[in-house]
Amino acid sequence: MYPELMVIPMREELTRAGLNEARTAAEVDAALAQPGTTLLVVNSICGCAAGKMRPGVRLAMQNGVKPDQAVTVFAGQDREATEKARTYFQGHPPTSPAIAILRDGQLVYLMQRSAIETSNAPAIAQELTRAFDTYCAKTNA
Repeated sequence: MYPELMVIPMREELTRAGLNEARTAAEVDAALAQPGTTLLVVNSICGCAAGKMRPGVRLAMQNGVKPDQAVTVFAGQDREATEKARTYFQGHPPTSPAIAILRDGQLVYLMQRSAIETSNAPAIAQELTRAFDTYCAKTNA
């Protein structure tokens, strides 16, 4: 585990963009129990992938259509919260970083490390805004 002082800037990069931190399993469950859409980001210290993911998420959060709420856990730091978050990604291997969209607690979209590390921040943002428009847009039913 890295010293907390070292990861504060990486945490703040997402919290400044409007994501709330979940540092315990209970906080993850509480966030995902909320109705509607939730962006769930598994943050990581990894420079190669997370260094692209965080700016991509920040850019995507400027989109007109966004999830109802946005939450982040930090792999390797908040282990209990990260393990709990990954239980919502059943059928997918755990990766760090990862970006998911859940609707009413059910996974509808997942971008894993393999897609993140082969992209740049603008491409990640473009893909996320497409996902936001697809899965988070309000419908008039």
